[in-house]
Amino acid sequence: MSKSELIEGVEAKELANAIRALAMDAVEKAKSGHPGMPMGMADAATVLFSKFLKYDPSNPSWPDRDRFVLSAGHGSMLLYALLHLTGYADMTLDEIKNFRQLGSKTAGHPENFLASGIETTTGPLGQGLANAVGMAMTEAHLAARFGGALVDHRTWVIAGDGCLMEGISQEAIALAGHQKLNKLIVIWDDNSITIDGAVSLSDNTDQRARFAASGWSVLSCDGHDVADVTRAFDAATKSDRPVLVACKTIIGYGSPKKAGTAKAHGEALGAEELAATKAALGWKYGPFEIPDNIRNAWLKIGARSAGKREEWASRLKNSEHKDAFAAAMSDENIDAAVAALGMHAAKMAVEKPSIATRASSQGSIDAMFDACPELLGGSADLTGSNLTLAKGTQDFTAENRAGRYVRYGIREHGMAAAMNGMALHGGVVPFGGTFLTFADYSRPAIRLSALMGIRVIHVMTHDSIGLGEDGPTHQSVEQLASLRAIPNLYVFRPADAVETAECWQAALLRDDGPSLLALSRQATPALRDDASENLSVRGAYELLSAEGGASRVAIFATGSEVGLAVKARELLQKEGIPARVVSAPCFEMFELQDDAYQDAVCGDDEEIKIGCEAAVGQGWFEAFGLDAFVGMSSFGTSAPAKDAYAHFGITAESIVEAAKAMLD
Repeated sequence: MSKSELIEGVEAKELANAIRALAMDAVEKAKSGHPGMPMGMADAATVLFSKFLKYDPSNPSWPDRDRFVLSAGHGSMLLYALLHLTGYADMTLDEIKNFRQLGSKTAGHPENFLASGIETTTGPLGQGLANAVGMAMTEAHLAARFGGALVDHRTWVIAGDGCLMEGISQEAIALAGHQKLNKLIVIWDDNSITIDGAVSLSDNTDQRARFAASGWSVLSCDGHDVADVTRAFDAATKSDRPVLVACKTIIGYGSPKKAGTAKAHGEALGAEELAATKAALGWKYGPFEIPDNIRNAWLKIGARSAGKREEWASRLKNSEHKDAFAAAMSDENIDAAVAALGMHAAKMAVEKPSIATRASSQGSIDAMFDACPELLGGSADLTGSNLTLAKGTQDFTAENRAGRYVRYGIREHGMAAAMNGMALHGGVVPFGGTFLTFADYSRPAIRLSALMGIRVIHVMTHDSIGLGEDGPTHQSVEQLASLRAIPNLYVFRPADAVETAECWQAALLRDDGPSLLALSRQATPALRDDASENLSVRGAYELLSAEGGASRVAIFATGSEVGLAVKARELLQKEGIPARVVSAPCFEMFELQDDAYQDAVCGDDEEIKIGCEAAVGQGWFEAFGLDAFVGMSSFGTSAPAKDAYAHFGITAESIVEAAKAMLD
């Protein structure tokens, strides 16, 4: 590494060593963590934060800041050290000292909700890279909408060998290359080491060729040479395509015995090796000690973009787009979309269409799309099946950044993770479609959106054995239960057009987590004739009450099976058995209701309670205190939907039989 270059009067080497020292000390104190990556990437990170990255620690949420994503989240101390040194107020030295401890902001992997300057939660490898693609897409879209005077920033990523091995990386780089996201720059920490040992133990992919084949510019540099890193980063900012900078580094740089080995990856160096490493680096200071000259230099580095932020604020103040930009960044237009959905629901209550809930969702999208310019839709190559394209909407492409519909291709995982990045960036409300069974491909990203508490809407159609002829590979059986098990994910399964509009309203109004709409392929009967109140937001509600006396049977159902419940009630009533129907479009929202409401919906112990859903029954008994469940206990079969339902005994008659058996 060059020793001659000074940054704010201090050798770049010393600035980088401050990062290394904090990382080594924090991991050593915790006796847990990954010191090798921060030690290896300290030089490149110093160049990035001191010369290229546009950010302001005094205003961490500045909309036109560059986004920095540490996709290799195990190297979290690199980010924490940078945030502390550059002056982020909540990343104190005490937080650094409490690395990986209960209640600290310095979790083992970066959590975006714990401290400012952490753009996204990373750790599961490859997720950050895909998040960054969504961020870069959003920047391009908003720049087209509001102009370069208000939106002109880059997304920088540090990704490791592990990130590039994960399958999601290919989905992300292919999408980015296709979209020609020239403001996306990925810095590959090319150290050739994984936890198990050399990368060559498990992989020999030519990563440079892979990125190039996907339409990226590819550059290389010596990650420990300031001048060479600067050259590469400068060239990256001038590309007309996304850029991979292959940054050759030594993991655990400076460690006499562990540098360049897996021993530096995932464990503390140990007191003896820590002392030897500091001596080798010429770092003469005690644990967590940063000398004033180095500390002050880093603080000056952190303040270098404050003037740019002030200039941007002045441009915003005088911009014709000022109000629209503020509305976009504050979700102000969500209310207009919700109002439009309310009008649509009222119309559906009058018209009473008997259509698939995927078609009902299409109607809801059409009704609200113009009211909220921030809505950005898409599908993973199933547009004609998911029905997520609003009428008259143009595609978002490399040639048309203003388009509001993304063709994600057959990349469910990449789509979900990119939508996370869009939501994190701000200024758009992303929704994307696929089949419900392919939630299994999207699940890691869905889980992270729930963990981060961000508004992402998944439109998942073909939600059951009602898919029919495509057979068990495509028929969702266990997905609803497994998705409901994810904390902070709201799973909506509406029964008709009115409920679908109501569920869309609820999803839009959520600003603290993701939502998933499970929608049918087959037609469902119109059940609601009144939309004056959004009943779906209660999670479950009595759709039809018992007649002819106190209810003896309560039938709980969701989605396409609510129609079966209504028919079963009719059959029971004809036999003189008073019965009622409860529609339960969202278990999670029902759990939020007070005990009195839940008790009223669930009924008393004298009532026989039957659940019905064309899926496995996990979670149903706990949610409603069921006595019996009519549903699936196996995979499905290839057959027309009506025949499949009859084959598996998911019928009105089966519900009646189950009720009568318990009444007897």
